[in-house]
Amino acid sequence: MLIEQLIVSFIATACFSIIFNVPRQVLLQCGFSGAIGWSVYTVMTMYRLDAILATLAASVVVAVISQVFAKWFRRPIIIFIVSGIMPLVPGGVAYNTMRQFVQNNYDLAIPLAARVVMLSGAIALGLIFSEIINQMIRNAKWKRYQSKFDRKGITRS
Repeated sequence: MLIEQLIVSFIATACFSIIFNVPRQVLLQCGFSGAIGWSVYTVMTMYRLDAILATLAASVVVAVISQVFAKWFRRPIIIFIVSGIMPLVPGGVAYNTMRQFVQNNYDLAIPLAARVVMLSGAIALGLIFSEIINQMIRNAKWKRYQSKFDRKGITRS
């Protein structure tokens, strides 16, 4: 079952990437980022973890993979991130929320709306966490680079 979902999410992400006008050279990488993100989400929900936590973890993984791909293939990171988070977007829950609002079932609509907000927030927080970690790594590398020059007695101006 996990292999089937991996394949379907890869195809869906790659097809969305075509609609998003991603360059052909990186379509496979975009599909891969979406498939890996969805597999992280699926595995975590299989182990009975909350969908919000699973979405947060999957979006962090997608963002990290996107940063690596952006560096390797010298493309903007947004290409890989937007494609990669597409399987995680709570479209079905958002549709059910709006349907319940239209049918005046507010008792059902409010909890669904809260879930959509939390899932969307988890995606955003995952992307932010990944960027913070990336900046911390860059700063540590930069400080190590600077200290190498300080030990050699080279002045910086």
